Amino acid sequence: MQTLKQKHRPFCFSVKGQVKMLRLALTVTSMAFFIIAQAPEPYIVITGFEVAVIFFFIILYMLRLDRLIDCLFWPLLDIINSMVTAIFMIIISVLALIPETTTFIVLGGG
Repeated sequence: MQTLKQKHRPFCFSVKGQVKMLRLALTVTSMAFFIIAQAPEPYIVITGFEVAVIFFFIILYMLRLDRLIDCLFWPLLDIINSMVTAIFMIIISVLALIPETTTFIVLGGG
């Protein structure tokens, strides 16, 4: 019997890759709004940190390092990363809605 190999799908065209790219685009947009609005520095720093972490994961998956480093459980690491990102962004969103904010800060945080 002949075994069928699974077709290798590049990371950028997979569902996981598309979601990560969308997440990166949204976080970069949020950071751009904070920079344009001259928001307080912690807003920009936290969103910049999130951009760096998301970019790191994208590069890691594009280079297929998740297949080489098998001592880590990558799906759990992705979930933890997403939870931490969600918590940080919720905090920033709530802080951005404080009454003395500009439109761009509200757009970046919401």
